[in-house]
Amino acid sequence: MKTNGKIASPRPIDKVAGSNEPDMAKLARCIAAYAPHDGTFELRIPGLCVSRSSRVNTECAHALRLPSLCIIAQGAKTVIVGEQVYEYDASRMLVFSVALPVAAQVTQASYSEPYLALRLDLDPHKIAELVLKVYPRGVPPVQERRAVYVAPIDASIVNAATRLMGCLAQPGDVELLAPLVADEILIRLLRSPIGVRVAQMGFAESSVERVAKAISWLRANFSQPMKVEELAELVHMSASSFHEHFKSVTSMSPLQYQKVLRLQEARRLMLSAMMDAGSASQRVGYLSASQFSREYSRFFGSAPTKDIARLRQDTRAWA
Repeated sequence: MKTNGKIASPRPIDKVAGSNEPDMAKLARCIAAYAPHDGTFELRIPGLCVSRSSRVNTECAHALRLPSLCIIAQGAKTVIVGEQVYEYDASRMLVFSVALPVAAQVTQASYSEPYLALRLDLDPHKIAELVLKVYPRGVPPVQERRAVYVAPIDASIVNAATRLMGCLAQPGDVELLAPLVADEILIRLLRSPIGVRVAQMGFAESSVERVAKAISWLRANFSQPMKVEELAELVHMSASSFHEHFKSVTSMSPLQYQKVLRLQEARRLMLSAMMDAGSASQRVGYLSASQFSREYSRFFGSAPTKDIARLRQDTRAWA
C-alpha cells in the first residue's frame, strides 16, 4: 500500500457517547491549553506529549512511533503500519507495543474543532513491574502477536489522563503525583480488554519482547548491513521463526523495516539538515544512488529532490 497519498474515504467517526463525553471534554480542554497552536508539544512530565491540528492532512506524515498509549480527545486519525490500516478517534484508544515506522493522517479536524491528542510513552520495564501486581498468578496465554492494538476508550483511563495533565498546573505535582497517576494509567491499561497483550511488552522471552530487542538493534544500526540469520541469533530464535514472528508483530519483514528506517532518516536529513540526496543516501547506508532514488520515489511518491522541495514549500505556506 502506498502511504504518500490521501487515504480514500475514511469511514465516518461516531461521537463519544454517554458518560465518557464530559471526561473527554475535560481532557480536550487540558490538551488545548498545552497545545496552543498546531504541532506536537513535549510536556514536563517525562514521556508525555500532546498534539493539535486544525486541518485534515492531505498526505500522510511519516515518523517512528515508540511504544506508547495514544488517546484522541477530539478529531480522528488513521495510522498505517506496513499493510495494516488503523483508524481511531475519541471512542477508541491505540497502543504501540514496539517502536514502529508509521504513516499517519489526521482525518477529522477543523479550526473550530481541532484534532487534539495525548501520547504517553510506555516503558517495558515499568510494565514488567506492574504486570506482577496485576497478574500475580501469571499472564494468561495469548496467541495473537501484533505491535498495534485499538480498543474502546476506557473512561477511567481518560479520567486518569486528565488528572495527569492537571499535575502540570500544581507546584510539586509533576515530581510527586504524576508518576503515581502514570502508574495508574498503566495498571488500568493492563486490566483492559487488551491488557494481556500489552503485558507481553514486559514479559521476558515473549515474541513481542524478542522482536522489540531486534528492533532496538535495527534502530541503532540501520545504516549497517544486516543479515536476518545474525539478528535471529541475537534474540535466540531460528531464522525462519524470527522472520515469521517479526512480520506477524510489525506487518513488515526485517529488511522492509530497515528500509523504511533508512528512507525516513534520509528524508529527515534532507529536510532539516539541508543535506543533498547523494549524501543522505550514503549516510543511511545506501551504496547505490539510483537504488535509493527508486525506493524513495516508490515509498514517498516522488523523487527525493522534488519531494523535499514540495515539503519546504508546504512548510512556508503554513508558517
